[in-house]
Amino acid sequence: MSIFPFSKKELLTEAEKQQLVQAIRDSERLTSGEIRLYVESRCKYVSPMERAKEIFRQLGMEKTKRRNGVILYIALKDRQFAILGDRGIHEKVGSAFWVKEAELLVSYFTRNEYVAGIDACIREIGESLCQHFPFEGDDENELPDDIVIGR
Repeated sequence: MSIFPFSKKELLTEAEKQQLVQAIRDSERLTSGEIRLYVESRCKYVSPMERAKEIFRQLGMEKTKRRNGVILYIALKDRQFAILGDRGIHEKVGSAFWVKEAELLVSYFTRNEYVAGIDACIREIGESLCQHFPFEGDDENELPDDIVIGR
């Protein structure tokens, strides 16, 4: 999907990174689910979804206990993104949920509210994860909350 331009010097400012990491932490606080954000300049594939699948595997996201990891992939210069949920969460929410989240991102991006859109998307995904995979006493944070910045 098409998205937005960012400056060539910096994909995200430190304040924006902190805001988005906090959104991830807040969203994961009450769920066993995992959310990762991967941002790079260019998509190495024609399809951002294929790139998201590759990164999903590289980050070991398919190894979560309940198969409830979600990656939000963004290629800034190419103006593309993909949202990919593992089998566990996809079986609960279905394809319509991912389409709705993509539409949410586009609605923010068309208003030039890029970081706010990513934040809102992370938080909505988190709400869904909380609904379907609520935190249980033995749950642990299986994956880092940091943003992965590619090339």
